[in-house]
Amino acid sequence: MVEFVKRISGVNPRKCMKCGKCTASCPAFDEMEFHPHQFVDMVENGRIDELMNSKGIYTCLSCFACVERCPRSVEPAKLIEAVRIAVIRQQDKNHLKPDQIPALLDDELPQQAITSAFRKYRK
Repeated sequence: MVEFVKRISGVNPRKCMKCGKCTASCPAFDEMEFHPHQFVDMVENGRIDELMNSKGIYTCLSCFACVERCPRSVEPAKLIEAVRIAVIRQQDKNHLKPDQIPALLDDELPQQAITSAFRKYRK
């Protein structure tokens, strides 16, 4: 599974020098179970199953602040997205189910955002 995540993300986690700039720039830091630098370390050390079972992979805002701040171009957000894809590709492990969408609808939220989220978290 580690090779799958590395291949679809295009990221080499071994380039990480563990400086923590990615985590320091993360706007979702307080909400994340694993912070961006920890996420990279877990991928590097083969702890993919632990990440796949974490609700924290859905807390990432995909804002790419971590990507912008990384001095080594490690791109933690791409690793997080790759782990999400790995989860989605498992049968019945999708984070967002069609029957949950009505409760998420908000008059202020663009329908494009709901469609995007549904496509992202659904096969």
